[in-house]
Amino acid sequence: MSDKRRDGGRPHGRLVADAPAPLWEAGEPMTARQVDAALDRGPARTTMATILTRLHEKGTLRRIPSGRGFAHEPAQDAAGLVAGRMRRELESEPRRDLALRRFVSPLSESDEDTLRCLLLEAEDGSE
Repeated sequence: MSDKRRDGGRPHGRLVADAPAPLWEAGEPMTARQVDAALDRGPARTTMATILTRLHEKGTLRRIPSGRGFAHEPAQDAAGLVAGRMRRELESEPRRDLALRRFVSPLSESDEDTLRCLLLEAEDGSE
């Protein structure tokens, strides 16, 4: 199956990944129609409403009553979302040590230094 839709739109997975971006940028709740317009897409508003509902069910977004529907806002910032995905992936991996090794081995020197500092801070109990 192609990763591009027949109507020329974005693949579903791309829509799910792209949907929170306008919400982070706006800094205020947005309706499905507003998110759809911000992404400059063509598919039906109901497609975006379904995606936003699923992201709400996963805990990625909060929703607020707005008229006859809902407006949505991020439950956390982009970095928090990435960190959550990383934790879930690591928790589901039986060989955590190997996954961590493969994660850190290609890091740049700067990222390694940052990671070392963060680990030391966590060890000290400071933020």
